[in-house]
Amino acid sequence: MWRRGADAEGFAANFVESEQIMQSKGFTASYVQVRGSMPFLWEQIVDLTYKPSFDIVRQEDAPSVLERHFHDLQKKYGAVLAVDLVNTGGGEGRLREKYAKSIEPILSEDIRYVHFDFHRVCGHIHFERLSQLYDQIKDYLQKHKYFLINDKGEKIEEQTGTVRTNCIDCLDRTNVTQSMIGGKILESQLQRIGVLSAGDTISKHPAFDTNYKILWANHGDAISIQYSGTPALKGDFVRKRTTQGILNDLRNALARYYLNNFVDGTKQDAMDLLQGHNMTSVSRDMAVPSKSGLLESYASFRLAFALVMGALVFMMMSLRQARNDARHLMLSFLWAGLCIGISHFVRANGRTFTNRPRFHKSRH
Repeated sequence: MWRRGADAEGFAANFVESEQIMQSKGFTASYVQVRGSMPFLWEQIVDLTYKPSFDIVRQEDAPSVLERHFHDLQKKYGAVLAVDLVNTGGGEGRLREKYAKSIEPILSEDIRYVHFDFHRVCGHIHFERLSQLYDQIKDYLQKHKYFLINDKGEKIEEQTGTVRTNCIDCLDRTNVTQSMIGGKILESQLQRIGVLSAGDTISKHPAFDTNYKILWANHGDAISIQYSGTPALKGDFVRKRTTQGILNDLRNALARYYLNNFVDGTKQDAMDLLQGHNMTSVSRDMAVPSKSGLLESYASFRLAFALVMGALVFMMMSLRQARNDARHLMLSFLWAGLCIGISHFVRANGRTFTNRPRFHKSRH
């Protein structure tokens, strides 16, 4: 949660390369896809709300940062098709507009951009409508092929371009979309080597289709656990969409909320230290670093929550005694006011009450 967008050098957060490899009848085939956060400077700082607001940083730098990112992708993969799955409206819509506007100067035959509003088209259950996206990118996939060699090691096909997919966190919507693209590519490969006949699809072979979906679902879960601490949402669609899967999504969404707000700050510090983004020396005489400011030093969501719950208990006790003594009615109003006051204060200072990384610096 503490890494979104890209840095000034064009390196994107949660950038992952996925290679799907198939072997059959002496042939070996593969297809490479990538995912990564929208490659310009933006932030989404947790503040106790379920969906924190997005903040675009140094907007004038967006085109140059994005150009660096796609230049690196071209050197590694050749042509690049950017598939953007974020919403058209709201905060995500502002990011989409900045992405589309920033990439426009470098669009060419080798760099394409496609926006597909995943939530508007597919909702929460109609993921078969991803076929509408496939219709838009089918020509690109057919043109840039995949990698294929025969049993003698002779190259038959070469992949000359990749698909770069993103949503906001590059997890749930991205997982579903990449599995669809991978499935279409696999069908083409199997048809090419004669395992499937022309026009045949994976879905017509239930056992294989199930195993393939589980493979991609597990892949999505592995990335999601590393980045967010929970399995991917919508993962049961990749397997098979069920009511239990929807309930699991709810549980995982709540777990993500807790981890994002109260755990990930420390986790981000550990990652930054491990990767050398922050260098520090340690000695016996070194003072323990402290947060700046009085509120930052003593703010505790657990303490605030305990005070609110305690006030609620006393309010209920006072209300039960209000029939016999009017003073208890006044006390109940006092406790209720305390609950509302603390809740409002915590909400107004939400960022302060989260588990913020000590080494995090705003990119403003």
